Amino acid sequence: MSNPFGRHLIAELYKCNSELLDNLPQLERIMVHAALLAGAEVREVVFHKFQPQGVSGVIIISESHLAIHTFPEFSYAAVDIYTCGHRLNPNDAYCYIANQLQASCTLVKEIPRGFAAS
Repeated sequence: MSNPFGRHLIAELYKCNSELLDNLPQLERIMVHAALLAGAEVREVVFHKFQPQGVSGVIIISESHLAIHTFPEFSYAAVDIYTCGHRLNPNDAYCYIANQLQASCTLVKEIPRGFAAS
């Protein structure tokens, strides 16, 4: 096996700003900007506000996707960033999102995805 052609970041963001986690327009702006910072080409943006609280959203990029699911009642967000190719840096998107949501504790795991057959 050689270099993977995809990178998948799974991030847990704790102790975030709860008001931001429930603000659909602001979350959408943060996620789109994160995708652009990573060098991605944004294709589709879909977000949904839940009642009484919480937001889920996905940014479809030419290179794969970014997704977020928020739980304001726990000051928590689950973030998923999957990029294909070697041009993008998903860590740039992750760092921006964590900073913007004011997360004081984060856990992130990077999983290499897809290996070209030899």
